[in-house]
Amino acid sequence: MHIDGYARAELADGLIVLTEEMPEVRSASVGVWLRFGSVHEDPTEMGVSHLLEHMVFKGTRRRSAREIALVLERLGGSLDAYTTREHTSFQARVLDAHLDTALEVLADLVLQPLLRDEDLELEREVVLEEIATVEDTPDDLVFDLHSAALWGDHPYGYNILGTRETVARLTADDLRRVHAAAYARPNLIVAAAGNVRHGPFLERVAALWSEAAARAGAVAVPAPSEAAPCEVRVARSTAQAHLVFGTQTFGHGDPRRYALILLSTALGGGMSSRLFQRVREELGLAYSVYSYQTFYRHGGVAGVYVGTRPEWAERAADVVREEYQRLVRDGLGAGELEDVKGQVKGQMVLSLESTSARLHRLAGVALYDEPYLTVDELIARIDAVTQRDVSALAAEILDPERQVVLRLGPE
Repeated sequence: MHIDGYARAELADGLIVLTEEMPEVRSASVGVWLRFGSVHEDPTEMGVSHLLEHMVFKGTRRRSAREIALVLERLGGSLDAYTTREHTSFQARVLDAHLDTALEVLADLVLQPLLRDEDLELEREVVLEEIATVEDTPDDLVFDLHSAALWGDHPYGYNILGTRETVARLTADDLRRVHAAAYARPNLIVAAAGNVRHGPFLERVAALWSEAAARAGAVAVPAPSEAAPCEVRVARSTAQAHLVFGTQTFGHGDPRRYALILLSTALGGGMSSRLFQRVREELGLAYSVYSYQTFYRHGGVAGVYVGTRPEWAERAADVVREEYQRLVRDGLGAGELEDVKGQVKGQMVLSLESTSARLHRLAGVALYDEPYLTVDELIARIDAVTQRDVSALAAEILDPERQVVLRLGPE
């Protein structure tokens, strides 16, 4: 399939290869995605996906940990990885002349990690320090606590890093078992954006990934049940009170996500947003206040974060609820909706000037089994959203009585 620089092919056993050609640049971003993340874990092994992502950098059959770090950096490139609830990713950004080197390094990491016992003992301590860092960063920790409250026992509520207890129990055999089951061709997506040609890239991927396992261990993820509204307070000696409002929404494939993005942007998506103007500019209750939304395959979450002084927490929460009620009652005016559309379209087009942003958009097309849309088609989807669409969503998503609220801070 070829559309305006975009091309897609599927190799044997389900490995998907995607490219987006940007001949005007001199660089390329390339990445590998695996359909395996924290939602696919057994709760007794929470954090195994993230620890495995760390461990592949400790050495492969061809390279030591130092050689992995050096091979692209000495060319001016970069190498990175991350784990989410639904997938694990490894990416590189390089000059176009070094694309083949980056692709070979990624194949080496994904397919040939050593996963040695002695490396695990060291890297386990690194991850435990990462967990400690989150625990010492309340504006990060509050989102983990909110996810647990919102999703309950569903895997969407699992901590991506795991817990101290689960990470301490993981063995190298656990990592090797998960790697053998999950890092296989049916779970693999290889993509590149930038000055790249699809044909040669496809041939190189086919050669480098020829040894990948042909079968992947399937892990079914159940649909989440609806969250019961609640307010949870977690006592912590902090200088601020951190509040997160949130409610469950629909998954990534739902066409209403464009309306939700516009609604969320109007509510708290920038300096001109309602919450920023009311909470910060008019009342001076917070330095940081914003809205957010995240879409998964089987559901999503939309909400608001605000950090404020403990003695102002109740007032800040009341103001957030008041702004929710205003949007539920009145929706967005025609002029405000047009302004927000212009903001979202402008941010989207500016972001897509980057090969890295193009790469992540490519991966999302395959990860969520969606059609590729050109920039003009994306703009048309945004322009098609009506005031009625936004009002219907506001009534459903922003009902103050539906919210799961997590407050972290002093009693």
